[in-house]
Amino acid sequence: MTVKELAEKIGAEILTGKKSLDREVDGCYIGDLLSWVMGRAEMDNVWLTVMGNLNSIAVATLADVSCILLTENAALDNNAKARADMQDIAVLRTEENSYKTALKISELLKEAD
Repeated sequence: MTVKELAEKIGAEILTGKKSLDREVDGCYIGDLLSWVMGRAEMDNVWLTVMGNLNSIAVATLADVSCILLTENAALDNNAKARADMQDIAVLRTEENSYKTALKISELLKEAD
C-alpha cells in the first residue's frame, strides 16, 4: 500500500510531500519522544505522532519513515511544513487518536498482504 492509498482509505488530510505519496508503507510506529522514535521506527513505517515541529521532520528523515501521520488534528507548524516541503516528506493528518489510527492501519496492511 502506498502513502496516498493509506491517506485515502483512512480519510487523512495530505499536508505535504505530494511527490512522495507513492512511497510504500509496510508498518506503523507510534511515539512522541523523538529520540525514542529515531532509534526504533523502521524504514517505510507510518509514524503516528502529535509532534508537528521541525525536529519531527529531521527524525522522519533519519528514520526513513514513509510518512508522518499527525493524529488528533495536531498542528504542523510553519517551519516544519516548509522543511517537509523542501525535503518532500509526506505529512498527513487525521482527527482520530493514535490507537484507533494504528488499528485501522493494521487492518489495511493485513488486507494488502
